[in-house]
Amino acid sequence: MTPGSGAARTISREASLREVDPEIDGAIRAEVRRQATTLELIASENFVSEAVLEAMGSPLTNKYAEGYPGRRYYGGCEHVDTAERLAIDRARMLFGAEHANVQPHAGAQANLAAYLALMPPGSTLLGMALAHGGHLTHGHKVSYSGILFKAVQYGLSPETGLLDYDQAAALAREHRPQVLVAGASAYPRFFDFARLRAIADEVGAKLVFDMAHVAGLIAGGVHPSPVPFADVVTSTTHKTLRGPRSGFILCKSEYAKAIDKSVFPGMQGGPLMHVVAAKAVCFKEAATAEFRTYAKQVVANAKALARELTARGYRLVTGGTDNHLLLLDLREQDYSGADAETALHAAGITVNKNAVPNDPRPPAVTSGIRIGSAAVTSRGLGEAEFTRLGGWMDDALRHRSEPPALARIRGQVEELCRAFPLYANRSR
Repeated sequence: MTPGSGAARTISREASLREVDPEIDGAIRAEVRRQATTLELIASENFVSEAVLEAMGSPLTNKYAEGYPGRRYYGGCEHVDTAERLAIDRARMLFGAEHANVQPHAGAQANLAAYLALMPPGSTLLGMALAHGGHLTHGHKVSYSGILFKAVQYGLSPETGLLDYDQAAALAREHRPQVLVAGASAYPRFFDFARLRAIADEVGAKLVFDMAHVAGLIAGGVHPSPVPFADVVTSTTHKTLRGPRSGFILCKSEYAKAIDKSVFPGMQGGPLMHVVAAKAVCFKEAATAEFRTYAKQVVANAKALARELTARGYRLVTGGTDNHLLLLDLREQDYSGADAETALHAAGITVNKNAVPNDPRPPAVTSGIRIGSAAVTSRGLGEAEFTRLGGWMDDALRHRSEPPALARIRGQVEELCRAFPLYANRSR
């Protein structure tokens, strides 16, 4: 039989995506154009390197590898074992951790695995409220974290806008949680890790810190690390760490076996080996001097934008930022977070509407927007460009009902994007 002439082979494996599926190819091309011609200010997004893209698109996606390196349930895993061992070793070295698990598909799965490794369902989980800048998986009622566990929520001080450690301590004493989880999706300040550790120790709780948003800043040396203080640290790789969309877990050696068992077979099956390889690449990139320079610039850019928006009369939750994100409180303005997101989108500036503490508007509308500096910094923009960007944002919000004004700003945005191109050598 002639190779490849079998009846089952109805589509050539050598055919391009455009030939096989022009609809999906068109959607990808349109998204690449959108990324290339707009300014991405969503705090949870970033742009990976060509090397990470190459690993993500590699034939490692073909390999099933349930289990761990050297202990797989499938044969033929010797090369993916190499990739996973590199990812594990690089994660441990990058963050100074005793143990790393690089298999979680996302941050939400990493958090679930951490919780189940440390306490049975029905236990009490004390976490930061989503409405105050925490995360859905830190105990919100619609999340598994609020369904499987008895969730108790702490938040920000109404007087200072900062995390209320006294409230967290009082709730810990009252409810005696098995796990105290900290970390945030919309909190722009450093956490007091020593204080959190003391609260957990006082009530006999395990401390989990979710560093998903700030992992790259920690790796880059511009943000304190939770690793010396927490029992378990969870994270994603796709935010400030600038890696593939995925998750990982760091922990002390005493929890290593429980964490690994909780990830597999407890929480998920076979790892995505092409993603694990891409994580190894991003950990290697994050250990370089160039990445440390990048992380420093991310923070500097966020502070520059904060200064400009404050000077133009906008109120920032907590009054500023220590990291890569800002949270604008628009309650003094006559429009919502949803209105602001729509206007900025029309101007070529991508943000997301976000609740502010004690927000009177529903989650689909909100009274704030969340802004992040990491993705645009990856394009090479510096403080001067971020200051100019603050002016464009103000201009767009003031003229949000005027399509010609928004089109004018979009033209300026596209001109800046051309000066700082993405993936310049890619045809798609």
